[in-house]
Amino acid sequence: MTSLAGELSAIAGKAFVSEGLAEHFGQVMLSDRPDLCQFQCNGALAAAKAAKANPRDIATKIVAHLKNDARFAKVEIAGPGFINLDLTDAALTALLANSGEARTGTGKTVVIDFGGPNVAKPMHVGHLRSSIIGDCLQRLYRANGWKVISDVHLGDWGLQMGQLISEVELREIAPVYFDAAFTGPYPEFSPVTMEDLEEMYPAASAACKADPARLDKARRATVELQDGRPGYRALWQHFVKVSEVGLEREFASLGVRFDLWNGESSVHALIAPMLDDLKKRGLAETSEGALVVNIATDSDKKPMPPLILVKSEGGVLYGTTDLATVIERVRDYDPDLILYVVDHRQHGHFEQVFRAAQKARLQGRAELEHVGYGTMNGADGKPFKTRAGGVMKLYDLIAMATVEANTRLAEQGLGADYTAEEKANIARQVGIATIKFADLSNHRTTDYIFDLERFSKFEGKTGPYLQYAAVRIQSILRKAEGNVVGDAAIHSPEERALVLHLLAKADILIAAELKRAPNILCDYAFELAQKFSRFYAEHHIMSEPDAALRAQRLGLCARTLTVLSGILAILGIEVPERM
Repeated sequence: MTSLAGELSAIAGKAFVSEGLAEHFGQVMLSDRPDLCQFQCNGALAAAKAAKANPRDIATKIVAHLKNDARFAKVEIAGPGFINLDLTDAALTALLANSGEARTGTGKTVVIDFGGPNVAKPMHVGHLRSSIIGDCLQRLYRANGWKVISDVHLGDWGLQMGQLISEVELREIAPVYFDAAFTGPYPEFSPVTMEDLEEMYPAASAACKADPARLDKARRATVELQDGRPGYRALWQHFVKVSEVGLEREFASLGVRFDLWNGESSVHALIAPMLDDLKKRGLAETSEGALVVNIATDSDKKPMPPLILVKSEGGVLYGTTDLATVIERVRDYDPDLILYVVDHRQHGHFEQVFRAAQKARLQGRAELEHVGYGTMNGADGKPFKTRAGGVMKLYDLIAMATVEANTRLAEQGLGADYTAEEKANIARQVGIATIKFADLSNHRTTDYIFDLERFSKFEGKTGPYLQYAAVRIQSILRKAEGNVVGDAAIHSPEERALVLHLLAKADILIAAELKRAPNILCDYAFELAQKFSRFYAEHHIMSEPDAALRAQRLGLCARTLTVLSGILAILGIEVPERM
């Protein structure tokens, strides 16, 4: 279906066409003054400018058309030519009974690139936002009818691999991988564990920063890995397999799934043909020993450096693999859109890659977009860390949130008589909701302060509050088993406000998609819970003696639960069976 605002826009658009004006002037939106009207159309002002006429005169003609439609309870002019609209209660309930989803993506494909952890490093809070925002977007696009391909896009092919390989060699852990005379097969099991890699990676990185000779050794190892040296490839494969076990555990703990577990290495075979093609077409050239694509234009207001494809010593960079990945995704999926959910500080990198792809005509019909985000900070306004000042692992943050959720549940007296297993599961769900809603409720482009105590409360704009709101409705409907659940009807201002908000769902899904803004969904869910709470406070439901009225109110409860739990599912938040 189209959104409610879309349906009303079509009605108003016909009225404008009847007056010889463009249909788009009939755009209707939810009112920004709900105390005055439910919907508004401001097109008469723009139409008057185009037609060189008086806006109130045009508005008067449009209002005359709309008043003939029995679905409108009020059609009136305000100010210089604004048109205020109210629907009848009968029209609202009829729309609610037939409402569906926003199908913006029918026949369209989107690839969403997010996650992006490096092999051989544990996930930490710095990976949180890309994981949570990216997962919400893939759920949103699927809900809106798009075909979605999500890719974790592991960092598994750069200098860090050369650093680790050379570190293994220097420590003489597994000499067989460095023996040029050895013909294989190489050992089946990894000579290093994930714990080993966690210790070795920072040690190797620090050594390379301190010693130019050590850095040069790591760079040479990187080039030899990328060139296919058998021992290095075998050792690298161990790094990847060992790391993926931990990464899958971490993503699973957040409820995040990927369609593809590709890394930068997955496009290695495409790089040489791509470079040959770019050179043949005169798009890539040598500059100071490196192969680059110049992407600057005359309209640039600041210097735009070229995209480096191959460094002077022969190694490829992130830009090289990202450009080849565009080719791979266009070849395999022919997408309409490719989104890169990556820290906004990487915007310059993506601008270089996108310009190069467009200059070389590599992106097919796909629109390329960087969906940037800010940082998650502690109370000091700096990136969130452990109390000791170190980088906090994602696993530890989830454990902290789960402990805090247990505390909150106990304070509320919830689940006291449940089994230990059920209480633990509810605490896990509440802990994850705390983390996700804290992140998603802030606009993704802003930095925000993560306050575990505040975001874990069952009051206010929090994930646990919304979970509890949904659980309460579930409880009402369980108690209503055996009762008739009818179609919702409107008999009061609270019911009208709730129905209007339910009908706005499709418009909200469309707005969140267009702006790549999960916070719009968070705001909607919170307002929905509040409107239901006011409805619940003012009306009898199970104690209502009128059976028909009770059935209608139960129907409104059921529809609210469907919408609220659906929005929470898009946010990646589970609703417990009970609390």
